[in-house]
Amino acid sequence: MQNSQQMLESKVLVIKIGSNVLTQSNGLPDLDRMKHLVNQIQGLISAGKKVVLVSSGAVAFGRQSIPLPEKLNPVFKKQIWASTGQIRLINQYQQFFGSLNQHIAQILVTKEDFRDRKHFLNMKNCIEALLQQGILPIINENDTVTITELMFTDNDELASLTAAMINADTLMLLTNVDGIYTGNPSDPGSELVEKVVFSMPEVSNYISATKSSFGRGGMLTKYTMAKKSADLGIQVIIANGKRDGVLDEFTTKSLRCTWFEPQKVKHAPKKWLAHGAQYYKGEITVNAGAKNSLTSSVIRSLLPVGITKIEGDFSKGDILLIRDENGIKIGLGRAEYASKPALERMGEKNQKPLIHYDYLYLFDHE
Repeated sequence: MQNSQQMLESKVLVIKIGSNVLTQSNGLPDLDRMKHLVNQIQGLISAGKKVVLVSSGAVAFGRQSIPLPEKLNPVFKKQIWASTGQIRLINQYQQFFGSLNQHIAQILVTKEDFRDRKHFLNMKNCIEALLQQGILPIINENDTVTITELMFTDNDELASLTAAMINADTLMLLTNVDGIYTGNPSDPGSELVEKVVFSMPEVSNYISATKSSFGRGGMLTKYTMAKKSADLGIQVIIANGKRDGVLDEFTTKSLRCTWFEPQKVKHAPKKWLAHGAQYYKGEITVNAGAKNSLTSSVIRSLLPVGITKIEGDFSKGDILLIRDENGIKIGLGRAEYASKPALERMGEKNQKPLIHYDYLYLFDHE
């Protein structure tokens, strides 16, 4: 198929398995499907590929084993099912991968782990050390401590962040349909969008806002995260994890899926910044001259002379959101110094840049 032929060779993959893939229609875990995917992942590792697995399904495993009263607070329910189910989920992976002599590691993360550059690099180094030793990292959100504003949109966001963090060349999002369709996937008239390129009209217009019964996010989240990852230079595949041989077909480039064409690979700090839209600690407003300078073809840093407003209390190394004087978001950057000296230098010439161009990520659509 056309898109499959254009898929790039992969060396470092992040594979996200959705809860709707690992859960049967009755809400119980689908162990046969899980084992089938484990065998294929092992095949990728045996072929010399480095794989990181982002796996949903903990709540389903918890729900199966621990009945809870209907009246119980839904947040408590989720915390209980997630925390008890995570043990069962990882034990099941341990059992399946152990029978193939594959060592695994469990990593539970929160959004806070991605906010701080130092913490982010520690996590990156840990995952890369595991991969160097041939150990498969299995990552999930730490649902026990993350509620509402601290939660990832869903594991698609976590997988996208992870792919950017470890400089993966491929992000595969496994769901229960073959990819993005021009309408509802169950409608016979809907066609699979096999290829998404940067210059295409907005594909999100096709996507139904309905969410899967067991997951938190829908196809729109997958599309948003896939577009962002592709912009960073990562090829993205949305495919059907319920399909037998899905990873084998990916290897042979015969997979029916939606493939996102990657752009030029961005530098590592920009990959971190690209996902910082929800983590910023301060807001910077710049004048027209500074906006033109930042968005010109010549790469430039943000100097205090072009700043007209600073909001928020931030430290050196925190992520800042940059707006123009109309309030339109221009991009994100890492603060070279804290908010107090930034306020003192605002509007002044011959000052050290607040954001160095190496740590500046500009939004494409502005």
